[in-house]
Amino acid sequence: MKAMVVYDSLYGNTEKLARAIGGAIGDEARVVRAGDVSLSELESVDLLVVGSPTQGGRPTPATRDFLDKVSKSAVESVNVAAFDTRVTSRWAAVFGYAAGRIAKSLKRKGGTLVASPEGFFVEGTEGPLKDGELERADAWAKRIAG
Repeated sequence: MKAMVVYDSLYGNTEKLARAIGGAIGDEARVVRAGDVSLSELESVDLLVVGSPTQGGRPTPATRDFLDKVSKSAVESVNVAAFDTRVTSRWAAVFGYAAGRIAKSLKRKGGTLVASPEGFFVEGTEGPLKDGELERADAWAKRIAG
């Protein structure tokens, strides 16, 4: 299975998760920052995973720009999944999280959502990741790749 994990990362936490997810999916997974994706590469993927830090309840501008540029033909009938990094805060829940918005965008363009959007937790705005989150990402990736 050819997979692509597209991410943006502000403090390195989302990048660590993206690399863990790509590693768990296997050798055919390419991990690439949202601003560096060649959209033509999407035409040949079987699984597209997109992740972003949550900023004000939304994905980062780079992630939103990537999602805006993705054509319907690139993800139609492709298995897709979304994840984000987030803090545990009452205020964060009020605004929502990036993963749900990413999943909605991919699904609206015809992607087949293979898992509910997943959130991974960081300690404070800059991190680090909370204990056990890399292992949880590994397990999540194996489920979506199966």
